[in-house]
Amino acid sequence: MTDKNKIDISQAATPGLARRLAAMLYDSLLVFGLLLLASMIITLPVGLLLGESASSALSANPLFRIWLAAVPPLFFLLFWIKGGQTLGMRSWRLRVIRADGAPLQWPDALKRLCYSLLSWLPMGLGYLWIIFDRNNLAWHDHLSGTRLVMLSKKTSN
Repeated sequence: MTDKNKIDISQAATPGLARRLAAMLYDSLLVFGLLLLASMIITLPVGLLLGESASSALSANPLFRIWLAAVPPLFFLLFWIKGGQTLGMRSWRLRVIRADGAPLQWPDALKRLCYSLLSWLPMGLGYLWIIFDRNNLAWHDHLSGTRLVMLSKKTSN
């Protein structure tokens, strides 16, 4: 990794809760569409073979459930590793980086993903923590050693 990929965190602004929620809303719509697509890839061929009993056969199938459960984590992990931005984050000029300013690697992205679930579990308190944290960091930012930064309009492409 070269230093040109690093972001100077002393100069980077950290987004507030509203901007993060806007990016999450955008990404949730994209993930919903991907879930529909992933479901359709399986249900259309199975439906042609089994007819009306396809939906009951698939809803009980653990492989189908695993297939669908893998879509959201893969969406976030792949985007975070390849450029540090999901499409929602790109729209709101956000990028996820390590605490030292370097791009995320697989272990960093996995930690962030797992800890972000912890931030949601107690009714989103881990995200609401941003309001009280002097650096606008959520619980999963602290725990994973990652952070979101806002990009200027010049560097957002």
